[in-house]
Amino acid sequence: MSNLKLDIRQAQDILRLYFDSQFSFRKISLAKNVSRKAVSRIVERFRGSGLVWSQVDKEDLSIIEDILFPSIQKNMTTYRPMPNMADVFEELKTKGATREALHKEYLAQHPNGLSYSRFCTHLREFKKRLPRSLRMIHLAGEKVFVDYAGPTIPVRLSGVETRQAQIFVGVLGASNYIYAEAAWSQKREDWISSHVRMFEHFGGVPMMVVCDNLKAGVSKASRKAPVVQADYADMAFHYGTSIFPARAYQPKDKSKAEGGVLIIERWILFRIRKLVFTSLEQLNKKIADLLKDVNSRPFKKLPGNRIDAFERLDKPALTPLPSTAYVYRKFKKAIVDQSYHIEVDGHYYSVPHPLVRRRVEVIYSANTVEILHQGKRVASHPRSYQHGVPSTLKEHMPKEHQKFLFALDDILPWAESIGEYTVVFVKRVFINPKNHSFNYRNGQRMKALAETFSEERLENSCQIVVQAGGNSIDAVESVLKHNIDFSSPQNESSTFDADFEHSNVRGANYYH
Repeated sequence: MSNLKLDIRQAQDILRLYFDSQFSFRKISLAKNVSRKAVSRIVERFRGSGLVWSQVDKEDLSIIEDILFPSIQKNMTTYRPMPNMADVFEELKTKGATREALHKEYLAQHPNGLSYSRFCTHLREFKKRLPRSLRMIHLAGEKVFVDYAGPTIPVRLSGVETRQAQIFVGVLGASNYIYAEAAWSQKREDWISSHVRMFEHFGGVPMMVVCDNLKAGVSKASRKAPVVQADYADMAFHYGTSIFPARAYQPKDKSKAEGGVLIIERWILFRIRKLVFTSLEQLNKKIADLLKDVNSRPFKKLPGNRIDAFERLDKPALTPLPSTAYVYRKFKKAIVDQSYHIEVDGHYYSVPHPLVRRRVEVIYSANTVEILHQGKRVASHPRSYQHGVPSTLKEHMPKEHQKFLFALDDILPWAESIGEYTVVFVKRVFINPKNHSFNYRNGQRMKALAETFSEERLENSCQIVVQAGGNSIDAVESVLKHNIDFSSPQNESSTFDADFEHSNVRGANYYH
């Protein structure tokens, strides 16, 4: 009799048509577009109350409502032992918990307790008394809600320079445990780094991260198929979690984050608004101290506090952290240019030459650059921040180009086979790795001199030039052509310097 799907004004109109207008049940059902059975039940329920329609105050709808729609609470009086519904509500957050299982545990302690249907009725009435933001049940270890607080905190770095620090907030769904920290910006690197530190603070990873549609996390907002930023998704893959963006303009989708931000603004940001911070580390230390107080404050309607709930619910259900911490990586698409290189932040990295004009994916961190084609890694380079000098691997070049990438390692074994002074001289000549073309030409000249004048004479000539401080192949060739290497190597003054002073004679030291 209590499940009439009519509001109080519809019921009042039915009674008016029946008692004042003397309409039949059939006419009333046609006029109000309700079933005759519903009309009959309304009239019978009113008659059973013992009231007279003409004496009822038509303006006071509460009288009619109490008669036609009696509250369940009035019929819930019982002398059986009652379960603690706050504990039952908390237990339902545990993974695998059901109302039926909790009812069985209750009956094990109280064999003459409530029936299952009565047990569920009391639980529903308990939920109605809770704040609306807590009605949605979040399983332990299932979700963390993340967002940025609106207000920023000024940090006075040095002199007059002041930067505004952003406040990152994360709230676990089951326990309402809050994490907060300050970061310099809301850019992707800071956004992802805050997640990494949050997971480390929790000591584990939830199954899902619910975020807002900020650009650092979501490249394309959509109610059905949002697109998550590649580096944000890469971080989630590393930690074995998934990203679930909230719907745009639907704050209820991340209500926990909204509530956590409000708590942080009231209980932390307001309390530190007059303090002066000179570094981000100093600000984060203060936030961490106040955060302990926030998480230890007792709940108003539930037993315990956020720390207790975290230790009991979320912490045991979190996925363990991976063995290595996440290293932030960026992603970009690129097309290999005609010189078989791609560009990353002003520096060029080589790719195998058959991939010219092909589209590749570049994944780069602070230390490495990886290049993938169709999901397979085709090149890997150390990260370089120099401009103008490309990072080129010899195996990426066509064979006809490889001879121009001539460096010290290409000629050093040959020089070692000739002698120690040839090695010293070669290291001087090939000290600049930028001059690939000059290195190739100089290497060919050195080998040609050895073939023309013999390796022994080349070694002696290199000794003479090295001891004189020279580093020019022209000097070695001049020594060989003028047979200076046949004289004593120790007689450097007779070889290079005149034994008399004259204004037109400059000597070897002039060229140092």
